[in-house]
Amino acid sequence: MPRLSIDVGFLASYTKLQPAVRKAVDRTFAKFTEHTHAGLHLEKLNNARDPRIRTIRIDQAWRGVVLAPESGDEYVLMAVMHHDDANAFATSRRFSVNQAIGVLEDRNQQALDDIEPALRTAANATEERLFAAFRDKELTKLGVDADVLPLVRLLTSDTHLEALANLLPDRQYDALIGLSSGMTVEETWQELCAHIAEEPPEHIDTTDLTAAIERTSDRFAPISGPEELADILKHPFDVWRRFLHPHQRAIAYRPSFSGPALVTGGAGTGKTVTAIHRAAFLAKRLPPGDGQDILLTTYTNNLADSLADQVGLLLDGPGLDRIHSTTVNKLAVRIVTDAEGTTPDIINRGAEDQLWKSASEWIGLAFSPAFLKREWEQVILAQDLPHRLAYLACSRRGRVRPISQNQKETVWAAMTYALDKLRGSGRRTHLQVVAEAARILAERPARPYQHVLVDEGQDLHPVQWRLLRNAVPSRPDDLFIVSDPNQRIYNNYVSLARIGIEVRGRSNRLSLSYRTTHEILSRSIRILDGDIPVGLDDEPDALNGYRAQRHGARPTVRGFTSWTDELVGLTDQVRVWLDRGIEPHAIGVAARTNATVDQAILALDHADIPCATKRAADRIRVGTMHGMKGLEFRTVALVGLDDRAVPLPAAVTDAAEDIAAHAQDTFRERSLLFVACTRARDELYLSHSANPSPFLGT
Repeated sequence: MPRLSIDVGFLASYTKLQPAVRKAVDRTFAKFTEHTHAGLHLEKLNNARDPRIRTIRIDQAWRGVVLAPESGDEYVLMAVMHHDDANAFATSRRFSVNQAIGVLEDRNQQALDDIEPALRTAANATEERLFAAFRDKELTKLGVDADVLPLVRLLTSDTHLEALANLLPDRQYDALIGLSSGMTVEETWQELCAHIAEEPPEHIDTTDLTAAIERTSDRFAPISGPEELADILKHPFDVWRRFLHPHQRAIAYRPSFSGPALVTGGAGTGKTVTAIHRAAFLAKRLPPGDGQDILLTTYTNNLADSLADQVGLLLDGPGLDRIHSTTVNKLAVRIVTDAEGTTPDIINRGAEDQLWKSASEWIGLAFSPAFLKREWEQVILAQDLPHRLAYLACSRRGRVRPISQNQKETVWAAMTYALDKLRGSGRRTHLQVVAEAARILAERPARPYQHVLVDEGQDLHPVQWRLLRNAVPSRPDDLFIVSDPNQRIYNNYVSLARIGIEVRGRSNRLSLSYRTTHEILSRSIRILDGDIPVGLDDEPDALNGYRAQRHGARPTVRGFTSWTDELVGLTDQVRVWLDRGIEPHAIGVAARTNATVDQAILALDHADIPCATKRAADRIRVGTMHGMKGLEFRTVALVGLDDRAVPLPAAVTDAAEDIAAHAQDTFRERSLLFVACTRARDELYLSHSANPSPFLGT
């Protein structure tokens, strides 16, 4: 009985095909799942590097590329391309089973043959060898096969290795990248094993295609029948986005964690999709009932809406109804409203800034408004200090600028003044409402949720963490947290252990970015300038081993002499993407401030390019860099990247006032630009007028 598997990478390209071509693809490959493929003509190519590769006619202009067995009925759909492109692709590729971990892999054999003379010439000019410290036996243990090994011995630099990124088998390239970045052979082996579904067998049959496909679940999706194929092809991008790689699956579907669990990783490594699968897994295990027993939460409304949409792709009916997707602040408002009978009146940002300005003036400007607000949020609220004596005795961990006891008295006086004015107005800050919600839950005998899952945990305040801790009983599988301190874009620095959330022994790290390309990721990492933040587990979170699987175009950086010209450049670039067939909703445009966003929207409207600040199928998405957090697009344009806006002066404490706060603020601004850049899957466009942001030069 024939079985068809689909290369998951094909699903992203399938969305770009014209509707008529997609229908022809559907009809052709449905015959495999309906077991009527015998009438299909699988054409063998005379000059193919792999005799098992075939092409199949889709229509007059398009052909599919299929890996067909020499015996048996295991077929793999690799790609659908124009006739000539399909033939070129099919004749250049060669498939093999990795001798160390047993996965199915392919290489661009023609390109490797073509590049070998140039590598040999470079090697002859120097005695340096990139992998001289490793024996052949060690490389072979990591899966580098006999055909690749001679080429590896010619490499003299990381640049030459990177030139092979799209040519070598993925896992062999991953092994070489690991070694070249300073990992040991054993560390590299552990990393390779993390990306396969199960431990490699002692003996690997390199001729067993079926077993190899089953082991390569991060790339190939077996199709059980015509209904499953139809569903996948109807929603290819959704399938691609929710597809789990083995390391992610091992975390998401682990039977149980003995307590709070933490998953870290860089942008695009699949932290959020892992959390969504974990939520679905836990929902399916709940006993019958009609309560919302699982909280799936995050920092912003955009992210909460996105989480709800994505979990809806995995669950429906009763299972979906058991999951409550919302922000922490909205949860707090609901709890306080239920307890007090009225909705709390929350002060807006402008009024709160004025409040701290008044408090600063009341103490004779001894401390700035920004300092007072930080001290209130990061010391008094963060440590839940209820009175003056507690503040005088506290440790100001994370606030490097020292202040004396007399100065603390002055600060407390300013706090008392500000809070008295706030109480008199009948309003509260968001964090005060969250703190009250945490207190309400702490006093109740029962907790409202069985499980709490947190996305973008690095942005939550200690008060918000106390609320989440109080929302679920302390027991196995209580809290599941995903976080990346390199994407921290708000003023919150948290130690989970100090809040009573202990994750030691239950931390996992994801290091392979499936979203973006090597070129975009490399450009984005340089923005961080080598700074290493501390994670929620109190450990430094360097980006060691963080890498992208795909290669693509280098990011475009354009400078203009005026803002008007820059907006014209933006509309021209977006028009190029649209003319290439990129769907409007797959294009993102972002800027640092709302004012710049408004001007970009006007420019796009004037150019008759439909756009919106919220997701819409037929419109470009335009928003602030903060608003793009958690989203992804095929192409992204970032505008207004000049030194007057990035970093934004109003968002960075003056170094003369507080050097530690200045450093934190600057890194936060770098992180914000890093986040915005890594929203792009395929192409990134950066533009500025006047002087470029200093972050672009790093």
